[in-house]
Amino acid sequence: MIKVDGKKSAAREQILETACNLFFQKGFHAVGVDTIAAESGITKMTMYKHFPSKDHLIVAILERSSEFYWEWFEKTIDEITEPEQQLIAIFESVAKQQSSCPQSMFCLNQAVAVEFPSQEHMVNEAAVQHIQSIIKRLESICEQAGLKSPQHLARQLFILLEGNSMCSRFFGEDGTAADVVNAAITLIKSYR
Repeated sequence: MIKVDGKKSAAREQILETACNLFFQKGFHAVGVDTIAAESGITKMTMYKHFPSKDHLIVAILERSSEFYWEWFEKTIDEITEPEQQLIAIFESVAKQQSSCPQSMFCLNQAVAVEFPSQEHMVNEAAVQHIQSIIKRLESICEQAGLKSPQHLARQLFILLEGNSMCSRFFGEDGTAADVVNAAITLIKSYR
């Protein structure tokens, strides 16, 4: 295992945090490397030591967001033994977080879809990889629950999560929280 210099690690963390905030506020293409370096309080040379390009930085942010997402996901269902209840718990947790955390992993992936539409682009590929892993995990839970057509249900549940993320930005803090839980329950029941 390679030991990372504390200063380099701190600089990398500062770059990631600053860039993530800037990208959420302004979009990926609207924020340049100069702005990220200046707002981070580091030099461009230091930034390029950690990330060979802005695209590599964005992929690192997506990877970190994916790690946070999976920590949240597993913590949400950790103590629930019934798979169908695990699915509902995911939606209940999303509904709770909706008002306290408007910037979610789903929003980040939606921004990638808009700004990096080419499926061959490394940023798009990173987002797609994460999305596919979510769908596969949902499919696994659907299978454990004995629900019909787990692959189709998993995709529909993911679409519901994505749609909620987008709609919550239009309807405000409490606009879709109860609706997304009720829609998930209805959808899950229809696959019993």
